[in-house]
Amino acid sequence: MACIAKRRDRWVIDAYDQHGKRYRKTLPAGTTKGRAREILREVEEKIERRTFAHEKKIPVFSEVANGWLEHKRPNVRITTWEMYKGHLKHHFSDLDRIRIDMISTSIVEKWITKRQNEGMCIGMLRKIIVTFNQIMAYAVRHKLIDSNPVRDAERPRKKMDDIVKGNIAVLNPEQIRSLLVAAPDQKYRMLFLTAIMTGARQGEILGLEWSDVDFEKKQIHIRRTFNHERFFTPKTKGSIRSIDLAPMMVLELKKWKLASGGHEDELVFQTVTGNPIEAGKLITRYFKPSLKRAGLPSIRFHDLRHTYASLLLSQGENIKYISAQLGHANPTTTLNIYAHLMKTENQAAVCRLENTIFESIGHNLVTNEKKDLTVFG
Repeated sequence: MACIAKRRDRWVIDAYDQHGKRYRKTLPAGTTKGRAREILREVEEKIERRTFAHEKKIPVFSEVANGWLEHKRPNVRITTWEMYKGHLKHHFSDLDRIRIDMISTSIVEKWITKRQNEGMCIGMLRKIIVTFNQIMAYAVRHKLIDSNPVRDAERPRKKMDDIVKGNIAVLNPEQIRSLLVAAPDQKYRMLFLTAIMTGARQGEILGLEWSDVDFEKKQIHIRRTFNHERFFTPKTKGSIRSIDLAPMMVLELKKWKLASGGHEDELVFQTVTGNPIEAGKLITRYFKPSLKRAGLPSIRFHDLRHTYASLLLSQGENIKYISAQLGHANPTTTLNIYAHLMKTENQAAVCRLENTIFESIGHNLVTNEKKDLTVFG
């Protein structure tokens, strides 16, 4: 049974842990009997939960993080694993030597605030916090700590102004036409057009094969993605999808297939040697120069996907349809990203509502008794 005893004017905790090993700890000078009892209760509670560990055997953050990283290696894509590895290398040095059980919610929030003060992009910070949260959850599962301090920490919030100004840029129809005219040749003009007219991600477009183009059904089928010089199956079921093609897109793809001599097992967009197009070279050698020639702002290639979504929204298309075409997990994801682009006024909608309710009885709602315009009462 655990107890406290006084030896040489200092309180000593004496207990046996969940493994039956004896644990003795001499408390600092000046510790009161009441405080010694509190510490003893904490030790007993941890032993009962089977999370107790001798101080000298409690690992520091870097040891736990490296254990988590090795655990993740066979369970995620290599690119995701390399991202995690980069996070640990560059963003957790000030936590590395701290004992894992000493990392509190307060420490986590100070860690977040420090990176905000350093000007870290909020999107990047959120990704790193996800990594941090997984590491601490791993520590909880392995009974190194009782609870996850990251879970309870206040997260940085993304303001709508930051979304509009920093993360989403869209081209209007005139700018789209300027970009296509400025493309260096038919291949890259067709590649840019595909991004704008389908909303497919860059990796999805670079991974397209001619067998994925269904000219009869007027669709392209997203079955793989090309990222970091590797082909992958899309991460989610929603990403494996069929995207509708406009008649003009079908015609232009037919022209490009004829011009490129494409075969069913070949990539729709490839180098002259038949290799996949590297994403970095696509941006630096072709996309950015095309934007410059067109006199357009320096946007990201991913903003062509945002352009597709924003134009569909401006037309009043069904949000569920747009979400499915984009490959989002659900319409809520689409709304979270693009809600600020949706029109807040729609006279056509309220006119349709009026017609639905009143077209059968006319618009004269004057009552015989009170001669007032009212529907109820």
